[in-house]
Amino acid sequence: MMIWLRSLLFLTFGFTTVLIYATFIMLLFWAPRSWRRAAVVQYCNLCLWAGDFFCGMKVVVEGTENIPAEPSVIMIKHTTTLETYGHVPMFPPTAWVVKRELIWAPIFGWAIGLVLSPIAIKRSARGNAVKQVISKGKEKLASGIWVTIFPEGTRMPPGETRKYGVSGAALAQEANVMIVPVAHNAGDLWRRREFIKRPGTVRFCIGPPISAQGRPPKETNLIVQDWIENKMKEISTAYQDKQKPNEPID
Repeated sequence: MMIWLRSLLFLTFGFTTVLIYATFIMLLFWAPRSWRRAAVVQYCNLCLWAGDFFCGMKVVVEGTENIPAEPSVIMIKHTTTLETYGHVPMFPPTAWVVKRELIWAPIFGWAIGLVLSPIAIKRSARGNAVKQVISKGKEKLASGIWVTIFPEGTRMPPGETRKYGVSGAALAQEANVMIVPVAHNAGDLWRRREFIKRPGTVRFCIGPPISAQGRPPKETNLIVQDWIENKMKEISTAYQDKQKPNEPID
């Protein structure tokens, strides 16, 4: 009962604060981008604090020494909502690659469009979507903005993955920048489509930068996915449970 109540308080706090902050950020439309960025980082840190305070979800970051000095492409495991805001304070200013419908959402989506200036794509466009990510992504990177991509395209159930989209590797190759892989075990505590949020430690693991040069993007994708998924097997109990052999039935 207590864990259910804590989860309810966390979600209520989250819905309330996102409306307040999103409205506040839109009122800052006239302000320098750095001010709006600071407000977003403050909100993300507040959400991380709330996850710890209400649900006991503590976040630790490993591998910050792997973050390059130059703008790069972040490719991050996608299992929960936590990583979408949790990685923001860890990196320099970044633009998300998101589905176009997200920025149409009242208040929250409008604020994302105003502050983060994401690369909004139409998923069904496929080939054209990749071209858009490359074109818009190169502009962001050239201006000093990093690009964040969730290569699986949707939140995956704990212990599972799918073929990575090629746009991140293609963008890194075209822009001649590095790819920074990120794995985390947030899905162990915040399970997909589940109301309960469990206490524990969320490990964000930032891997060594991966070059996208000298090979096809699909091959680079496999290297990135291999690093992320192997790290997931190391840090995620959901992955470890999936690997356990079935116990014999008496």
